[in-house]
Amino acid sequence: SRVALPRIAAVLADRRDAKANDIAAAEELKRKAEEAEADYEKALADARAQAREIAAETKAEIQADVDEAIKKADAEIAAKTVESEKAIAEIRAGAVASIREVAAAAAGDIVAALGGTPDGPALQAAIDQEMKGIGK
Repeated sequence: SRVALPRIAAVLADRRDAKANDIAAAEELKRKAEEAEADYEKALADARAQAREIAAETKAEIQADVDEAIKKADAEIAAKTVESEKAIAEIRAGAVASIREVAAAAAGDIVAALGGTPDGPALQAAIDQEMKGIGK
């Protein structure tokens, strides 16, 4: 028993030390796992923040491009509107002139058919009176 007791005590001490080492190793692994989780959460939060920043920058760039395109389109539309209004005015003026010529010729033919002599200035004055406000 004198030999066995010290051996048993040594084995128990070794087991106690092994358990203590295992507990210490487990606590160290737990600490490292918690650090890794914290690092992961921080990296994830940083990545999300960076993604939001990139999205905001991209949105701003796209909006600037859209605003520029709208501005350019508005300018083109305004220029085409001016051109169209000018063309319409020219067409209208040509139509009014043609109407005046046809009206003068028809009125002269009617007066002649009724046996009268067409009076150019009088016919033109009558046509001008009837066409007031047309073509303006």
